Amino acid sequence: MSLLVTGSIGIDTVETPTGRRDNVVGGSAIYFAYAASFFTPVRLVGVVGDDAPKEFFDIFKGRDVDTSGLEIRRGSKTFRWHGSYLKDLNSAETVEVDLNVLAERAPKIPEKFRDSKYVFLANTHPALQQQMLEHLPSSQLIVADTMNLWIQTERHELSKLLKRIHGLVLNDGEARLLTERDNLIQAAREIIKMGPKFVAIKKGEHGSLMCTENELFVLPAYPAEQVVDPTGAGDSFAGGMMGYLATHDNFSPSTIKRAMAFGTVVASFTISDFSLAGLQKATRADIDARITHLREAMNF
Repeated sequence: MSLLVTGSIGIDTVETPTGRRDNVVGGSAIYFAYAASFFTPVRLVGVVGDDAPKEFFDIFKGRDVDTSGLEIRRGSKTFRWHGSYLKDLNSAETVEVDLNVLAERAPKIPEKFRDSKYVFLANTHPALQQQMLEHLPSSQLIVADTMNLWIQTERHELSKLLKRIHGLVLNDGEARLLTERDNLIQAAREIIKMGPKFVAIKKGEHGSLMCTENELFVLPAYPAEQVVDPTGAGDSFAGGMMGYLATHDNFSPSTIKRAMAFGTVVASFTISDFSLAGLQKATRADIDARITHLREAMNF
């Protein structure tokens, strides 16, 4: 089914204990789209400046990702992020960030994309996320991501967004910051009160949890033996999850649970190398094999 993602597309510089990469492709929408394309066709909406490297436009070659919603804005600069995992592989320290084009108007959604049933608002300014929803009247499942920057500086706009979406995906630190609750189960319950029907909280190497008004589900991380670069893992998790949901065309709690397992497995490929390299080496058969391994690891 039709799955649309809109969010950041950026140029990243990443430092981890295993090395450093400068000016590689990044951004929430990029990781999400690549991950989701293992399951279903994806419609990508985003904006870059005219400084975006040419190789950015070849990353989806051979993938079922429609990039006709990617805008190249003349006279603007692409979003840039420099992050370091030298202190903690579970949490990036932002060394430098330049919002650039993300601080401008939202990209336009092509007319042919406006019938999208499944929508993921990847991490970007909550006001821009709301603007995008105005042009997606056919959406049946809207899930969003956010980050600590917007929680701290744009809480009012974020609160308005939460009332308009069905699901929220965020990490454990963001959940605690948003709710001022240390206990993640309590935090999840508080987020449900803010509007979403379900919330998925990512806990890095400790897995994830999902909460609805009546259910709680806890999932371990895939037992990965090699962690090179965690950048984009959360976006890949969301992409795998939403790709699975779009394929099955339902979002019951039991389907969301299975979708989270697929998201967890897809993210395990992302962290195995820098930028998109880990995902680019994976196949759908590889993903299915790891799902089997994850099931076996959870069996007791």
